[in-house]
Amino acid sequence: MTLDLTGIHSKAAFHELAKIELQFPDWYGVSWDAFWDCVIAVVRQDMPDRLTITNWDTFAQACPRDMQILRQIIDDYNTEMAPKRMELA
Repeated sequence: MTLDLTGIHSKAAFHELAKIELQFPDWYGVSWDAFWDCVIAVVRQDMPDRLTITNWDTFAQACPRDMQILRQIIDDYNTEMAPKRMELA
C-alpha cells in the first residue's frame, strides 16, 4: 500500500490522510501517540504488509520536527512489527 503525501503541508493534514487511507477509528486525532497506537494495536491486523510513504519531501520541509518523529516511528514499527514494514520512498 502507498500513502502519498503529495500536497501534505501540516501535521493535521498528515493525520487526516492517515486516518482515511489506513482506516483508523473515528476517535483518531492529530497525535503521533495515537498514530503509534493505531498501527501497533488498534488496526494491527489490517495494516498492510508494506506501507510505502511517497512524496514526503514537502511535508519534511514544512514540518521537520514531525518528519523526525515519523522517521522514528517507522524505525520502531519495523523493529516491532517485522516482517511488516513501513518505508519512505
